[in-house]
Amino acid sequence: MTTLYDTLGVPMHATEEEIKRAYRKAAMKWHPDRNHGAEDVARATFQDIKDAYAILSDAAQRKVYDTVYAEQMRGWEAQRARRQQAQSEREAATRAADEAAYAQMVSLAMRFADEGHNRDVLFGVLLGRRCEARRAAQIADSVAALQASRREAEKGDAGAETETPDSAPQAEVAAEAEAEATSAQQAAAGHVGGTQQAKREDNPHDANPAGALGGLWYQFLNSLRF
Repeated sequence: MTTLYDTLGVPMHATEEEIKRAYRKAAMKWHPDRNHGAEDVARATFQDIKDAYAILSDAAQRKVYDTVYAEQMRGWEAQRARRQQAQSEREAATRAADEAAYAQMVSLAMRFADEGHNRDVLFGVLLGRRCEARRAAQIADSVAALQASRREAEKGDAGAETETPDSAPQAEVAAEAEAEATSAQQAAAGHVGGTQQAKREDNPHDANPAGALGGLWYQFLNSLRF
């Protein structure tokens, strides 16, 4: 909003002398005789300069102008503030609606991804819901990558549960225990075998039942001879 002070090129707190000097300088610059080929523009500007100086050079008229201008400025500022507020509210509502739509599309993509569908299926589903192609591609890529990372994490957790850090020592202890048990069994078997062998050596008849029967038969024959 251009003011009379702007027309003369002085601030609102300028003195009468400053206003006079500014008027003389502007009048000389925009006098039609000094602007050959642009007389119409110079004439209109020169007239505006004269009107501004006529008001600002008169103390009473300047006071009225300042009062009216101040009121106009307050009204203009209030109007601009209202416009800015309305614009801010519209932008906030637009952002909220956009964020809600984005969240809805992400939720939809997550649901299909949880069901095991790949990235291309997610992209197609989003397009079917009239999601903008660029946004649909971005959401599909992000959700597919997230699901892939989750699956890898779940596999890692399952592997960690199956093979704990203590599993190797436990396996070694179990192997050693099994080896000791096997050795004990072998030793026991050897002891039993040795005992049985000793018994056989102490009692030949027990060791060879056929030989014992032959001996009895031999004794019976000898008893018949005598």
